[in-house]
Amino acid sequence: MARVARFHQVGGPEVLRVEEVPTPEPGPGEVLIETRALGLNRAELEFRAGRYGQPSLPSGIGFEAAGVVRAVGAGVAHVAPGAAVSVLPAFGPGTYALHGDAVLAPADAVVEHPPNLSWEQAAAVWMSCTTAYGGLVETAGVSAGDVVLIPAASSGVGLAAIQLCTALGARPIALTRTGGKRSALRGAGAAEVIATAEQDVVAEVRRLTGGRGARVAFDPVGGAGFTDLSAALAPGGIAVVYGTLAGGTTPLPVGDVLAKGLTIRGYALFETTGDPDRRTAAIEFLHAHLADGTLVPHIGATFPFDRIADAHTHMESTTHLGKIVLRTDRQARP
Repeated sequence: MARVARFHQVGGPEVLRVEEVPTPEPGPGEVLIETRALGLNRAELEFRAGRYGQPSLPSGIGFEAAGVVRAVGAGVAHVAPGAAVSVLPAFGPGTYALHGDAVLAPADAVVEHPPNLSWEQAAAVWMSCTTAYGGLVETAGVSAGDVVLIPAASSGVGLAAIQLCTALGARPIALTRTGGKRSALRGAGAAEVIATAEQDVVAEVRRLTGGRGARVAFDPVGGAGFTDLSAALAPGGIAVVYGTLAGGTTPLPVGDVLAKGLTIRGYALFETTGDPDRRTAAIEFLHAHLADGTLVPHIGATFPFDRIADAHTHMESTTHLGKIVLRTDRQARP
């Protein structure tokens, strides 16, 4: 038997249940993984609440897991039983559910991660780092000398973006609502930190860039604050938008777009993970930076798997810094 997280109705964290089900068998092109740790993402909160995808109830949940391969299906040759692996999100919500202690994953999303990563780090890698890679490297073409604005900088993606900018020789400016996380963000590698509820974002960016502005904004928030981001961009700058955390309507600052020739570009993770060539390039790029320590997943909190509802509640509080990870402790079970 295997333990899995499921919900029988959409709603808040309280709808989540840890239930026992028969251990699945891998079909062609699938891998069965005994998990050790599971990464939590905001997309799963939206899926559970019925705001992302259409759950088929009762529904499993989860995009990220790390563990040991127990068995592989027909046609799987790149990993074998006993391999330490993690899963790259390359499938839509409800297609595969990885939050359990023995789960199936599509073989083309299963990666042997660098051995220097802990199980918790391996479970925290691919959603955050691949999103940062796709938005900053593939889409914005960030390179040495670029100034990059990073709203929601204390999130897993935000911290990965800070590290990635540093590795590329760019200058990451972290944006966070208040100054409470300023020291931690500096410690994570941010060149500067702006508290958006306490400081004038546009004035600060202009001061920090000698009046020119930033070349890139990497924004998961949207909403009214997008006007400030656009105003803080340099002529020819690009805003890469990959989320709508603010909810509601995001204004299009047509004046700045026209006057400065700005590019506003939406980015979704599955652009990268859904394309075999781009997925391979992302894995190779990130694997190298994870192996040499220039990318280090930051774990903000860990919970035992049976407290998954508490982990969702903690993520909704937005008080954490970095990734929230669940430990399945599968190795302690018969």
